[in-house]
Amino acid sequence: MSDVNKTIQKWHASFSKGTDFDSWGQLVEAIDEYHILARQLQKEVQSPNSSDFTEEQKKTLGKIATCLEMRSASLQCTQSKEDFKLEELKKLEAIIQNILTFNKEFPYDVQPVPLRKILAPGEEENLELEEEEEDAAAGAGSTEAFPPRAPASQGTLLPRLPSEPGMSLLTLKIEKIGLKDAGQCIDPYMTISIKDVNGVDVNPVQDTPVASRKEDTYIHFSVDVEIQRHVEKLPKGAAIFFEFKHYKPKKGFTSTKCFAFMEMDEIKPGPIVIELYKKPTDFKRKKLQLLTKKQLYLHLHQTLHKDS
Repeated sequence: MSDVNKTIQKWHASFSKGTDFDSWGQLVEAIDEYHILARQLQKEVQSPNSSDFTEEQKKTLGKIATCLEMRSASLQCTQSKEDFKLEELKKLEAIIQNILTFNKEFPYDVQPVPLRKILAPGEEENLELEEEEEDAAAGAGSTEAFPPRAPASQGTLLPRLPSEPGMSLLTLKIEKIGLKDAGQCIDPYMTISIKDVNGVDVNPVQDTPVASRKEDTYIHFSVDVEIQRHVEKLPKGAAIFFEFKHYKPKKGFTSTKCFAFMEMDEIKPGPIVIELYKKPTDFKRKKLQLLTKKQLYLHLHQTLHKDS
């Protein structure tokens, strides 16, 4: 079996797993699976080096990702009427299975999620020297607000999950990040993900809106991130990652500047300050290099919600 067929088979298995959870009423698990698959499809659509699929096929994959996100939103919005039903989503199963030969009109009037350039692993590392030279030439310490830039400006944060008896939900407030060159970062935001010991997503990936302000060596976010899985259901050895990203106008893409992570034994109510590491993001936590020796960190506040 070719690599592309293996990829399609993997997508189909993930789609079936999600719709099975959905039909069984396991909504948290269904939402997780839908988000993970949507992210995989979006990465394929945005990959500049992928020649496995035609532009039309990529457009179809992008529309399937949109439908997965719409179904997830319907499941999370318990107070309103469903916008996108399970039966409608299931009609896309045959399209995923036969994406290489699918040539009909897409059954729903949706558009692919707006693209954001994603750099391949290692590409950012090669740009590091260039960025350091730019950083040295730019000024710092401004207190101006950031102008919005789509699509990152609005973020993709998700609402808190429904509570379950005896289970805890975690809200992470991202307060601020300390950087020596905070004043020169354009449209900065954070990508939050949870990875297992192998670096695989176990939770929907979320982006914060663009930061609210910058002041001296700090960029302030003051935004709540709702972790999309009950704490008790998070796998052992997993970690919550925070990737700090900003826009590089000369290169025309968004770049990761640094990252931080929090391990499962660090989940406890109250404030926490965590160290920053050099890119590229090491999701397996094997080769970590501190970003700076200065006393600059990511400042968070944790709140645990438990339904007794």
